[in-house]
Amino acid sequence: MTDLLSHNEPLPDERSDDRSDIATGTASSVQGEPCNELRGAAHHAWRLAEPRAKAQAALEIGRQLASASLLIDAARGFDDELRPGRPSMPRLVHPRDVPNRGAGTPAGRAALLHAIAHIEFNAIDLALDAVWRFPGMPSDWYLDWASVASEEAAHFSLLADELERRGHRYGDFDAHDGLWEMAMKTRDDPLARMALVPRLMEARGLDVTPIIRGKLEQAGDVQACAILDIILRDEVGHVAIGNHWYGVLCRRQGLEPEGAWDALARRYCASAPKAPFNLEARLRAGFTQAELLAWQSAQASAGPADA
Repeated sequence: MTDLLSHNEPLPDERSDDRSDIATGTASSVQGEPCNELRGAAHHAWRLAEPRAKAQAALEIGRQLASASLLIDAARGFDDELRPGRPSMPRLVHPRDVPNRGAGTPAGRAALLHAIAHIEFNAIDLALDAVWRFPGMPSDWYLDWASVASEEAAHFSLLADELERRGHRYGDFDAHDGLWEMAMKTRDDPLARMALVPRLMEARGLDVTPIIRGKLEQAGDVQACAILDIILRDEVGHVAIGNHWYGVLCRRQGLEPEGAWDALARRYCASAPKAPFNLEARLRAGFTQAELLAWQSAQASAGPADA
């Protein structure tokens, strides 16, 4: 599926915003080393294990994008690597074994912030992975996901700083690996990746972040609330990018988006999104009223036992 889209054949529905100042072409570099080519730089950052180093590398990619100093080699191939660089901690456990994250105590709030930091750390790798793993995509694909990686790195850095201010650090609490498991299932298919990572798993953050923020606000945690406000604002844009590229790929293959999503969910054993939805945020992120109503109706029909 890697040749699904030819870099030399522009998509009729590719966005028309002017990015002509970003060069395309071939840049020589050593595999895994920093370079002036975007996909190689993303691969290098993806392989870094130390969390702060990975975040800084992703932020640097964002700075280089802003200065138009990176080439894009859409034809470049990479080995099929399954796992990004990861630190030895946190310990990854089953979701049911993740520590309590109640907002009523300082320890609970620290565990909650750590859980969000872990999501943001994974999100850096997910965006970097979309940049380097899929060859033959339009330039805007790579630019979009590189910019997402930089913003996710900024989120992680805010949370890591706040954890340290509270006497903790990233890695102090157990976490789970659900996001990355779905990324690996979809590593050969950019359409499935868009359907089931940004449109399903990451979009769930649009629903739960306001709920978490409400609990933190009730606890008087002003600083944590301010960080979540930034994250929610940016995540609407990130999910919108996933929705955009899902639509582009569906049109490219002559697929009806809602029907294609149902088929992909069945193929990859993914459950449909569950209400309650943050309707305002999801609509701004590119979901349609029709698909949100369909998911709500399906959940209501299934009943409490199956929902």
